Amino acid sequence: MFSVIPTLPRGWQCAYYVLRIKPRRRMKLVTSFNAIAPPRNPCLLQRTTPSLSFFSLIMADRFNKVLLLDGRGHLLGRLAAIVAKQVLLGHKVVVVRCEGINISGNFYRNKLKYLAFLRKRMNTNPSRGPYHFRAPSRIFWRTVRGMLPHKTKRGQAALERLKVFDGVPPPYDKRKRMVVPAALKIVRLKPTRKFALLGRLAHEVGWKYQAITATLEEKRKEKAKIRYTKKKTEIKLSKLAEKNVESKISKYTAVLKQYGVLV
Repeated sequence: MFSVIPTLPRGWQCAYYVLRIKPRRRMKLVTSFNAIAPPRNPCLLQRTTPSLSFFSLIMADRFNKVLLLDGRGHLLGRLAAIVAKQVLLGHKVVVVRCEGINISGNFYRNKLKYLAFLRKRMNTNPSRGPYHFRAPSRIFWRTVRGMLPHKTKRGQAALERLKVFDGVPPPYDKRKRMVVPAALKIVRLKPTRKFALLGRLAHEVGWKYQAITATLEEKRKEKAKIRYTKKKTEIKLSKLAEKNVESKISKYTAVLKQYGVLV
């Protein structure tokens, strides 16, 4: 059929033949070649699992971390666009205080737009959808969903990496929250422009938990104030203790500075 190339290893010769044969006969020959002469390089005829490199492990650790965002003071569409991109890239994102998100434009104008959206329903059986969420967190979630291919497996997996909350529930109340400068209202909107608060808009279209969320937020801030006062006291005492033993550990400090451990 073909002349054998002596310079190629036996497994490579098998692969060379298989690639030159017509596709309809290729599957039968792959089986026969593997039985007669198992290839020295199995990657040519069968799939192998790639080994994880050090860089892959670093990236995996990075993507396992949760990005905690504070929604207060951000513009709805801009924040949703950035969050949608991050969850598609594989990051886990949590957005808290969704009731503090802003929408550009007059409040009444935004309310009329949402009331028009509420009228869009299935005529014969409204329970089949479309579904109109009232909670600010779910309104934001639906905005992000509209920016994802949520009907594909990739989009569904991305949407599962997103969590949204009204207020700041545990355990996120004791963690550092981040902001997105590119989506902040104070940065992106002119001072003279009007804006609407998502919490107020949700309340006026049927959200029932505005007062409860506000009460829980007040309690959380009181606890956070006590915790921060305690933390400041501990830091002050720690610095005082370091100053008291500074003379005793000066020789050790000099050695550590010499080798670059302390700066």
